[in-house]
Amino acid sequence: MQIGVIGASECDKTLDSVAEETGRLIAKSGAVLVCGGRGGVMESACRGANGEGGMTLGILPDSSSGNLYLGAVVKSNLGIARNALVVGSSDAVIAVGGSYGTLSEIAMALKMEIPVFGLETWDIPGVEMCKTPDEAVSKAVLAAENRM
Repeated sequence: MQIGVIGASECDKTLDSVAEETGRLIAKSGAVLVCGGRGGVMESACRGANGEGGMTLGILPDSSSGNLYLGAVVKSNLGIARNALVVGSSDAVIAVGGSYGTLSEIAMALKMEIPVFGLETWDIPGVEMCKTPDEAVSKAVLAAENRM
């Protein structure tokens, strides 16, 4: 099972903590964490998953090496088009904060009928807003299992 974590490449302390806990819980569930491989929310989530011994996959927009907590890297050289790969590789997606790039990933996931769970992110139709990382991960895992 693969759970995508999407969000901005820069985040404040609150979102850093939320993303790290989300990553930790994804790893504890046994799922692979898929993300865009950069900093901010992505790095925080990977740090949490890495701390639990979980597998992290970063799909990068270029040929850089990504954040320090990635277990595997895909150097897509596709720029923001790589967002479709992040979302399409996920059985469910958790959006943490974010701006327009995150909004585009949410839209792609909804178009692909991939469940989206939100933490302090865009509250739009189709996104199931959650109050805690535990709620978001529990719902994402259940949704992902139901898709398999």
